[in-house]
Amino acid sequence: MSRSRLFTRVLAPLALVAGLTAETTAALAAENPYERGPAPSNSSIEAVRGPFTTTSTTVSSLAARGFGGGTIYYPTSTASGTFGAIAISPGYTGTQSSISWLGPRIASQGFVVITIDTTSRYDQPGSRADQLLAALDHLTGTSAVRSRIDPTRLGVMGHSMGGGGAIEASNDRPALQASIPLTPWHTTKSWSRTSVPTLIIGAENDSVASVASHSERFHTSMPSTLDKAYLELNGAGHFAPNSSNTTIAKYSIAWLKRFIDNDTRYEQFLCPAPSGSAIEEYRDTCPHS
Repeated sequence: MSRSRLFTRVLAPLALVAGLTAETTAALAAENPYERGPAPSNSSIEAVRGPFTTTSTTVSSLAARGFGGGTIYYPTSTASGTFGAIAISPGYTGTQSSISWLGPRIASQGFVVITIDTTSRYDQPGSRADQLLAALDHLTGTSAVRSRIDPTRLGVMGHSMGGGGAIEASNDRPALQASIPLTPWHTTKSWSRTSVPTLIIGAENDSVASVASHSERFHTSMPSTLDKAYLELNGAGHFAPNSSNTTIAKYSIAWLKRFIDNDTRYEQFLCPAPSGSAIEEYRDTCPHS
C-alpha cells in the first residue's frame, strides 16, 4: 500500500471523529441558549458582585402603571444577548430600600432586576402580587431596557407580604419561570394550584410570619410534583431579608439561574440538599425536572 493511501485511510476516520466532536460540542452549546456567565462556583455565587458589570435607572411613580415606581438594575453589556428578569416587592410598610441590596447582587449574575415601591405601604399580598406583575409588564413593555429582556424568562421575589405577593403572582401567572418568597406572609395557606418552581426562604425565629403557620405550610401545600424547595435560616428573624445576606443571595441566585436560565450548572448548589451552620432546615424535590 502506498504511503498516500495509508495516510488517507488513517486520517479519514480521525477527520470523522473530529467532525463528530465539533458537531457534538456545537449541539451541547445549543442545548441551552440561555446560559449567561462563566461556570459557577461557591465563591462566585456568594460574591457581593458577580461577573456582569451593572448599572441602574429609576422608574418614577408617575411613569409606573400599576405599581409605585422602582429601580431597574441591569448588565451594561449586551454581548451575551437578552436576560431573564425579576421583580422584587418589599414587605408591609416597607419601601424598595429594604430589599434594594438584592438588585445589583442578582443583576450582576446576568439578570435584569426591578425593586419596586408599592402604591401604598399598607398594600396586602394580593395587591402586591398585581404590582409585581405590573412591574414585569413595565420591564418587557415600555421600559428603557426592554430590548435587553427575554419576556419568556421572568420571575418574582418579595419579602413578608411581598413574599405572599410573590406566591400569589405565580399562581395568577403560571407562565413565570421562578418564584422566591422571603419570610412570606399571607392569609391564604393552601397553594395547591401553584405550578411555578418556588423556593421559599423562612426564618427560624420569625415572630411575625412564623414558619409553622406560613412558610412551612405554604411549601407543604404546593403540589408534590412541583419543583419546590424550603430553606429555613438558622437563628434568623422576620427581617433577615432586609439586609445583605449571603445565604439568601446564594440560593436565590442558584434557583433563578436553574429555572429562569434553565442552567443545570447551578443544580449542584440545590441538589443534594445543602446544609451548614446558616441553614436550620432544607427540603427539596431533587432531582429537578
